[in-house]
Amino acid sequence: MEEDGRGYGPCPEEGARRPPGPLPYEGVWRFTAPAVDGSVPQARHAVRDLLARQGVPVSDELVHGLLLIVSELVTNAVKHAALLSPMLAVEVAVGAEWVRVSVEDNHPYRPSALEADHGRTGGRGLLLVREVAREAGGTVDVAHTASGGKVIWAALPLKPGGIP
Repeated sequence: MEEDGRGYGPCPEEGARRPPGPLPYEGVWRFTAPAVDGSVPQARHAVRDLLARQGVPVSDELVHGLLLIVSELVTNAVKHAALLSPMLAVEVAVGAEWVRVSVEDNHPYRPSALEADHGRTGGRGLLLVREVAREAGGTVDVAHTASGGKVIWAALPLKPGGIP
């Protein structure tokens, strides 16, 4: 995966609750990759390595949840969007109190979480993502991009208790 670089600072509302200026681990990083099966483990490793390299204060449990979310979202982009979107982007945004991972592709279809169907062997990735995020006190959403594609993101608090 190719890292596009560091971008933004903290969310504006966070500045009111702590001294001004970003913490050392705050920022936004974006990776691009081809929409192929091999990008799933690459995305997972890139996110894990980024969190460690930046010194983001995350628990092992939160890292496991984030990596599961990244795996599921990249897998969905590879399986369902690759024909119209041969490239995908993974973004990691870290604030003082939260971490957000997102996967963007150029396919216009907006997925929805399927209900548990014990007769199916697949199709529950977004449901799993929502459950992992809910258990961590976070949230998940899907939005259209300006280019007509979509971005699916999950934001989780760095500490238990939910997103402010």
